[in-house]
Amino acid sequence: MNILFLTLVAYENINDRGIYHDFVREIARKGEKVFVISPRERRYNKETELVDTGNIISLRVKTGNITKTNFIEKGISTLRIERDYLKSIKKYFNNIRFDMVIYSTPPITFYRIIKHFKEKQNSITYLLLKDIFPQNAVDLGLMKKNGFIYKYFRKKEKKLYKISDYIGCMSEKNRQYILDHNKIEKYKIEIFPNSIKPLELEDKEVKNNEILTKYEIPIDKTLFIYGGNLGKPQGIDFLLEVIENFEKIENSFLLIVGSGTEYNKIKNFLEIRKLNNVKLMGFLPKREYDELVKQADVGLIFLDKRFTIPNYPSRLTVYMENYLPILAATDEVTDIKETIENSRSGFWCKAGDLESFLVYANKLANDEKLRKEMGRNARKYLEENFNIEKNINIILDKLYNWREPCSKTKSC
Repeated sequence: MNILFLTLVAYENINDRGIYHDFVREIARKGEKVFVISPRERRYNKETELVDTGNIISLRVKTGNITKTNFIEKGISTLRIERDYLKSIKKYFNNIRFDMVIYSTPPITFYRIIKHFKEKQNSITYLLLKDIFPQNAVDLGLMKKNGFIYKYFRKKEKKLYKISDYIGCMSEKNRQYILDHNKIEKYKIEIFPNSIKPLELEDKEVKNNEILTKYEIPIDKTLFIYGGNLGKPQGIDFLLEVIENFEKIENSFLLIVGSGTEYNKIKNFLEIRKLNNVKLMGFLPKREYDELVKQADVGLIFLDKRFTIPNYPSRLTVYMENYLPILAATDEVTDIKETIENSRSGFWCKAGDLESFLVYANKLANDEKLRKEMGRNARKYLEENFNIEKNINIILDKLYNWREPCSKTKSC
């Protein structure tokens, strides 16, 4: 069967690892043909390109800049991306019938594309809900509740939910939030967690000193790592508090790797404080970042305490894959807390609670046996719950057993 996958994640190398790349490869491994449409931002000076590698066909569409740019350019490019994608679809895939169309948020502006395939080809449509916009922007003070911009995007959000045959949420609280705040039939909403294909790794006994030395990281300290987006959703002000007080965590070193709108804020903070137990690194290729994660002892997760929507960061899977115990400081709405507690894979505290954070960090820093135990628990939980080989059937079963959605006039 032919499956169309729409994403805003760059798809220049099909062999990269991550929740979307692993997702596409697993569908292809099952024998289905996947057509991936991804952005190729203007900054790279490359034209639209079609790449055929057998069961995975990638259409890399030239778009405006949607990452690492100012708010205005990002907004305009995001609004135009639906037009850019639809134009390319008609040019390159005009004679192909798609049995299923899968798409992820962000953005919420794929409605016209989804409508096109439902009306023209009766395709099954499946939304991978990865963020809840525009409410997340309201939570962070980036948008006024019930203002014109909010109403505009809220209308698009509702239309996307309505046209989707199924919606896969990252967690139970995600699912419940969507049901509580939208008029959606319950049968459409299910849990499809962030999932990867775990590498066959063994819990490390000895660190690779060569890698640590290469990046000027102490080889004799407990290494705490935070990797990923450095933007407003991560509650950077609390991260800065942690940085300033990190000396209170015995025999430890903090490594921050990533990029985002708040990167320079962290960089300037470190330049002024001149701390010797914290290191900030910019974006790294996935392979290099993965090598660094393998050397870490504790994985960190931060989310802004103001969130009223249940976020579920995908970096959790990377930490768990590498046998890392988790220390998370988040809002009280997300069910990351329940995941950590149920899996016995680390500690959780409310973002802003510096005292609790330091207590938990010191426990992890000074108890290698505890770290090892929690790390093994994390890996086990990943394999049982976040393994794409097991979870892909949640979606494919919809394709193989498709029938018209239930309604008031038709029984299921």
